[in-house]
Amino acid sequence: MKAETKQLILPSFFMGLVILTSNYLVSRPINDWLTWGAFSYPLCFLVTDSTNRIYGVKTARKVVFFGFIFGAILSLPHSFRIGTASISAYLISQLLDITIFDKLRQAKWWKAPSFSSCLSSIVDTFLFFSIAFVGTGMPWITWAIGDYGAKIFMVVVLLYPFRLMILKDKLYGANCAS
Repeated sequence: MKAETKQLILPSFFMGLVILTSNYLVSRPINDWLTWGAFSYPLCFLVTDSTNRIYGVKTARKVVFFGFIFGAILSLPHSFRIGTASISAYLISQLLDITIFDKLRQAKWWKAPSFSSCLSSIVDTFLFFSIAFVGTGMPWITWAIGDYGAKIFMVVVLLYPFRLMILKDKLYGANCAS
């Protein structure tokens, strides 16, 4: 198996799993401010950012596209509206995340994942909630505000696992794209 194919398998699998789980959990509200999906979806940014740091932009984009295809196949039949919102917001926000991360790649280790995830989460949140829930009578504006707050919280929480992954790769893989 080619090295590039090996680099894609695990991140693509996790990306698809996070998308599928999040699309289910977003329809499970905690209250008028949050759904359970607010805590699972930020893992997409962890997968994208760690893939970007370790394997580079090209591989990160491929993982995003595999996740997009996986998400579309598994999410659209479940709920067309949520599936459409999910894959639209996902594709645009993840590609934005990769671009911002790459621009900040040379900054301190925490800046690229923090800024790229926070900025692309704004786009993701607005697109997803407006497409999925406008006109449904559900409290989508408060869910969007709560969702974005949870994403920012998760960015902070996920910085530590991100750091561990890139340090482990530097120590054992010697493969980090600078």
